[in-house]
Amino acid sequence: MDKRSLTETDIRTKFITPAIIKAGWNIQTQVLEEYTIGAGRIQVRGRLSSRGAPRRADYVLNYQPNKPIAVIEAKDNKHRLGDGMQQALDYAEKLDIPFAISSNGDGFLFHDRSGLLFNQPETELTLDELPSPETLWPLFLQWKGIGIAEQATIEEPYHDDGNGRTPRYYQMVAVNRAVEAVAKGQNRILLVMATGTGKTYTAFQIIWRLWKSKQKKRILFLADRNILVDQTMNNDFKPFAGAMAKLSPNAAGMERNGKKVDLQLAVERGKDRVNKVDTSYEIYLGLYQALSGTDEARNVYKQFSPDFFDLIVIDECHRGSAADDSAWRAILDYFSAATHIGLTATPKETDEVSNIHYFGEPVYTYSLKQGIDDGYLAPYKVIRVDLDKDVQGWRPSKGQRDMLGQLIDDRIYNQRDFDRTMVMMHRSELVASIITEYLKETDPMQKTIIFCENIDHAERMRQLLVNLNPEQVRKNRKYVMRITGDEQEGKAELDHFIDPEEPYPVIAVTSKLMTTGVDAKTCKLVVLDQRIQSMTEFKQIIGRGTRIDEDYGKTWFTILDFKKATELFADEQFDGDPVMIFEPQSGQSPVPPNQEIGNDLNDDEIDPMHLAGNGSNNPTLPDTLQAESNPGYHGGSTADEDDTSAPRTKFVVNNVTFNIAGRRVQYLDSDGKLITEELTDYTRKKVQEQYATLKDFLKSWNDAERKQVVIDELASQGVIWEEITTELRKKLGDEPDPFDVITHIVYGQPALTRKQRAAKAKRRNYFDKYQGQARAVLDALLQKYADTGIGTIEDTKVLQLPPFNELGTTMELVKAFGNKAGYQQALRELEDSLYNDEAS
Repeated sequence: MDKRSLTETDIRTKFITPAIIKAGWNIQTQVLEEYTIGAGRIQVRGRLSSRGAPRRADYVLNYQPNKPIAVIEAKDNKHRLGDGMQQALDYAEKLDIPFAISSNGDGFLFHDRSGLLFNQPETELTLDELPSPETLWPLFLQWKGIGIAEQATIEEPYHDDGNGRTPRYYQMVAVNRAVEAVAKGQNRILLVMATGTGKTYTAFQIIWRLWKSKQKKRILFLADRNILVDQTMNNDFKPFAGAMAKLSPNAAGMERNGKKVDLQLAVERGKDRVNKVDTSYEIYLGLYQALSGTDEARNVYKQFSPDFFDLIVIDECHRGSAADDSAWRAILDYFSAATHIGLTATPKETDEVSNIHYFGEPVYTYSLKQGIDDGYLAPYKVIRVDLDKDVQGWRPSKGQRDMLGQLIDDRIYNQRDFDRTMVMMHRSELVASIITEYLKETDPMQKTIIFCENIDHAERMRQLLVNLNPEQVRKNRKYVMRITGDEQEGKAELDHFIDPEEPYPVIAVTSKLMTTGVDAKTCKLVVLDQRIQSMTEFKQIIGRGTRIDEDYGKTWFTILDFKKATELFADEQFDGDPVMIFEPQSGQSPVPPNQEIGNDLNDDEIDPMHLAGNGSNNPTLPDTLQAESNPGYHGGSTADEDDTSAPRTKFVVNNVTFNIAGRRVQYLDSDGKLITEELTDYTRKKVQEQYATLKDFLKSWNDAERKQVVIDELASQGVIWEEITTELRKKLGDEPDPFDVITHIVYGQPALTRKQRAAKAKRRNYFDKYQGQARAVLDALLQKYADTGIGTIEDTKVLQLPPFNELGTTMELVKAFGNKAGYQQALRELEDSLYNDEAS
C-alpha cells in the first residue's frame, strides 16, 4: 500500500483510529472525532456576512465525557510527522490539556506540556506506543494539582439531558476549572464569560456536578432580575425540579404577561404576616433585592442558619446600585462560610469597586474577542454619526431664553450637556430621522434597542419615532415601545421583545433597564445616543447584540453611535484581562463600599425634570416636557455622571439646527480591531494577502479544477461577493463574472460582463470540433453561464435542468462527449475559452 497516495481520511481510518483503540481508548465513550473548537468566524462587509470554515480537532481523547486530556491532529502521509503539531498545541491550550499529538500515519509526535511523562517536550512514538487513558489520567491530575482526596469530585459526570446536548469547549473548560477550584478548597471563585456565551448553562453544570458529588449539598443561586430567576428555573435549571425552589417574600414572578409560571416558591406569608421559609429544599434561587431590606420581614435569608448553604453562585456579580450596597453584602457576609462563585461578562474594576479583590483572579476568562473569533458571538459593524454642534459646541446669544422662558446660562454646551442639562429639540429629531432612514433602507422589522440618556430622553425619542413611522405604527401600536424602569406597560413588553417568534415590539427605547440581563438574540441594531463613561456598562450594552440566532437570520449586528461611545473599543481595557484597581486599606471591608447590585424595579436614571411639579400645561411643548412648564421648577439632572455639583437648571431649545458633520462605517478586522475602510479597499487587501500579483491569481484560477472553489475560498476569507459585485454591476450595466470583479477591483484590469465573455467565447473556433447533441449542450452551457454564472455550469446537476432535460437524459448528454471524462474535458475547454483574454 502506498501511504502517500491516501487521503487524510484514509490515514485516520486505516492507521490512527486503530492505534487509538489498541492503546485502550474506548472509541464510543472516550474518543471524540472532528470535535468543534470554533464554529467559523463570521465576517461582515456591507449588509452581508459570510461564515468561515469551522475549526475542528481531529481527535480529542477524554478520560470521561467532557474531561479531555489529549488532542491528536492528523495529516496525510505527504506531510511530515510533526506538521500538525502547532495546530494540536493551539487546540490543547484552548482545551486546557497537557498532551498534544501529531500524526501522519507513520507514528506519533507526542508533546508533553506537563513535563511528567518524558524527559523532553516532544518525543516520537510508534503507532503501538500511544499511551493509554490509565497512563495519562494520573499525570493530568498531577499537572492540575489535584490529589486523591479531590479526585471523586473531579470525576463526577456532567448532566446528560438525553438529547445529545454537550457543552461547547470553553463552557467545558469553565466548568472544569470551577469544579477543580472548589475541590481544592478555594472559597472565592470568579468566572468571566462574555455576554451570550452561556453563563447560566455553565453555572448549572458546575452546580450539578458539585451537588451530585455531595461536595456541596445546599446551594443558593443569586440573580439581580426577577425575569432571570424565572427563566433560569424554567430552562437550564429544570433538571433540579423537585429539589429547587424560588425565594421571594411575595408571589412576584408567579404570573407574567397573563401566563402562569410554574415555579415552586419556598416562601409563604403566615397568619402573623411574617414570611416563612421552607428549608426542605436543596437548591434555592432568589433576587438580592427580594431577600433583604431594612424591614426584618424582608430579610428572608436570616431564616436560614449562617452555615445552611455550602455554595452561593452570584450571577452578574458586577451589577448594582448604591442603595442596595449593604443589602447584598449582608447576604454574602451572613453566609461567609460558604463557597462563593461570581459570574460576570464584565468584572467591575474601579478606584472604589473590585470584583477581583473579593473573588480573586478569574479562574477562567472567555472574552468577546474569543467568542467572535470562534464564531459563537456575532461580530458588529459600527456606523458613527457625528453631529456638528456635538463636536463644535453651541453658545447662546446674549440674553437668550429657552422655550420655558428661562435665561440660558452663557457658556458653551456640547455633547456632555445635550439631553441632560440642555434639551435640543432639533437634535433629537435629527437622530430619530437617521434611525428611521437606516431601518427603512435595511429592514424596518429588525429588533432595535435605543439607549438614551434618561427616561425623559427615552420618552421624547419614542414620540419622535412613532410620528416618523406612521405606517408601521398603524399596523401595530407596539412597533415602538419605551421600556424603562418607571413604566409598567413597557416593562410588560420586554418578554415579547426578546422572543424571536414575537414580531412586536420592534424598537425598544430605554435608558438603563436593558443594559444587562436581556437575552435579545435577534437584536440587529443597537443605537447609542447615551454618553457612556463606564467600560463595564459599555461592554454590557454591546452584549445586547452579540448573540447569534441563525434560525432567524441573526449572524451580526450594527451599532449606530451618536455619542462617540464606540471610541471605547480602542481602549485596551475593552477586551483585555481585568486589572484590579481598587486597593483596600487596612481594616477595610473585603467588599468595597460602592459595590453595586441592580434594582429589578427601577434601573433607569429618572430625570428630576420628569418628576417635576404639576404646573399648568404648555401646549407648545412635547408631553415629556410639560412638567418643565411649571414656573417653580428649577431642577434637573447633572451635566455628567461624574459631576457631583448641585443640580443645574435644564434648558429646552427648539430653534437651533443640527446637521451631520461626519459619518463613517467601521468593521472588525481579523485581530478584533475596528477599522474604517471602503469595501473595495478591503477586498483588494484580502485578495492580495493570498495572491500578491495578477499572475499569482491567474495561475490559481486557471489551475483550479472548479472555479467555484476559488470563489468559495475567497468568501471564507471575508470577501463579500454580493456587495462588490453590485458595485461593478452598476458600472458595467450588467452582471460581471467573479473573475472580472477580482481582476478589475484588485488588479485594475478592464472588466467584462458575463454576456460579453459568453459572446467572445462563442466566436472562437473551440466549438467547431463538436457537432449534434454535444454542440447543443455546449451552446446551452454557454447561455446558462451568461444567465447564472460559472458555479452553475460546473455542477453536473445542471444537465437535469431546462433546457438540457429537453435535449436528453443526463447519461445521454454525457455520452455525447464519449464519457464523463470527455464531458469534463469539454467543460474545461469551455472555461479556458471564457477566460482566455489573449485571444480575439
